[in-house]
Amino acid sequence: MTSTDSMRVRFAPSPTGALHIGGARTALYNWLLARGSGGTLVLRIEDTDRERSTPENVAQILDALEWLGLGWDEGPLSQAERGERHREEVARLVGEGHAYEDEGAVRLRVPDEGATVVRDVIRGEVRFEHSAIDDFVIARSDGSPLYNLAVAVDDRDMAISHVVRGEDHLSNTPRQLMVLKALGAEPPLYAHLPLLHGPDGKKLSKRHGAASVQELREAGYLPEAVRNYLALLGWGADATTTFFTTEDLIERFSLERVSRNPAVFDEQKLRWMNGRYLRELGSGELARRLEDVYGARPGLAVAAAIAQEKMQTLADFWPLAGFLVERRETDECAWRKVMRDGARENLTEARHALAGAEPFDEPTVEAALREVVERRGAKPKDVFQPVRVAISGSTVSPGIFESVVGLGREETLARVDDALSRLD
Repeated sequence: MTSTDSMRVRFAPSPTGALHIGGARTALYNWLLARGSGGTLVLRIEDTDRERSTPENVAQILDALEWLGLGWDEGPLSQAERGERHREEVARLVGEGHAYEDEGAVRLRVPDEGATVVRDVIRGEVRFEHSAIDDFVIARSDGSPLYNLAVAVDDRDMAISHVVRGEDHLSNTPRQLMVLKALGAEPPLYAHLPLLHGPDGKKLSKRHGAASVQELREAGYLPEAVRNYLALLGWGADATTTFFTTEDLIERFSLERVSRNPAVFDEQKLRWMNGRYLRELGSGELARRLEDVYGARPGLAVAAAIAQEKMQTLADFWPLAGFLVERRETDECAWRKVMRDGARENLTEARHALAGAEPFDEPTVEAALREVVERRGAKPKDVFQPVRVAISGSTVSPGIFESVVGLGREETLARVDDALSRLD
């Protein structure tokens, strides 16, 4: 963690759409810094684009942060509602000679010589020559302030000590530093995070999979797994550790260990990590998480325990084990593939074996079905797959023995009977 007596950081999204993965990582890093230092996280909504900044988009951002477990200490504050404060500072800058009117707009004076140096925790010193920067507009002709003026005023007024944001904002920083200098304010410490790329090395976009926090939630990821994975996109405590509890991240995160190189978001790695998190949940907790997605249903807890080892996301549950909760239509391709070449005879004998299995537990069910295999001189799949398709409607399910037991004798026999009647 970067030490400071009273670290104040801010997450300042523009509410022009859903919270994207890059923005979520920025929010996470700021949250970790605030929690690790005993500091303050300010949530500031940069909503000066009134056409695109809608209440619905603000609600999406707040919802995403809450799902991720990234609470804030102050805010959400609206930048647009601070317009009068921004206009006061524009007028002061003009009055003190730091800015001037030009065709109704207001421009900040940029020195003809020298440079503005951004001292960045991640990138070191980055020099911007004044000769390459024109006097830039800080307020439009209608008096409304522009981004670089508003951000600088807000950071000063809110006593922000560290500005941690994406590398795409680095080019804005010299202008904000010039505004802060003209205001007579001490600048915050900057840290510009590496951009996120897909596995193909190109800038992260929807073609690489989920692009927003909402899409990750809908795809069945757990917030704690997403926090862990996002933390590793540009940062690492060491060269080998992959899994961190949130408490570990709070304790160990530091800006000094953030890389300046682009980070790769690979949804397959996130799926793998999420699968590990899923398997470590208690069966009751997994059932509770599934209820949040599918609602409370009879048999859900039993089905969750059976499917847990094969799931990587919560969304995997229904295709894999939803048949344990309710009957579903049979996959006709699976039916045609399996229900032929002696399937009726094998299924009939399996039905008789299951009807007599006592007690109806996994060892007894397994022994009964394997006895059918031996008696029929068949391959295991020739007996097991017809049973699987009969009870699940698919060739894909958790283990056949635990699935039969989880479904129960009565429902298993009823579904097998339905399959046999179709084979008549």
